[in-house]
Amino acid sequence: MGGNTEYIAGHGYLSLGQAVHVAQNSEGGVDQQLAQFLEKRLAVVWSKLNAQPQSYILPPDEFALMNYYRTRFGDNEIVRNATKRFWDNHKGGQ
Repeated sequence: MGGNTEYIAGHGYLSLGQAVHVAQNSEGGVDQQLAQFLEKRLAVVWSKLNAQPQSYILPPDEFALMNYYRTRFGDNEIVRNATKRFWDNHKGGQ
């Protein structure tokens, strides 16, 4: 999952996919450093979706991030359509 890594204090170097995995499996909530990393990356993904709302296809790590924050977006049409495009184009084992 993911490609480029970034250093997150207390976690070491993590890709976006790894950071989402850590957040999903944190029983007591995520620490501030991880939360800041995820929020920063969420803003980037949200910008990509808004720039190409009808065509941007989320890679698996960005899809995992959007899925982690899915309640924040409710029934947002851009997110709903991006989710559909992801599944329509998903190839297992990526």
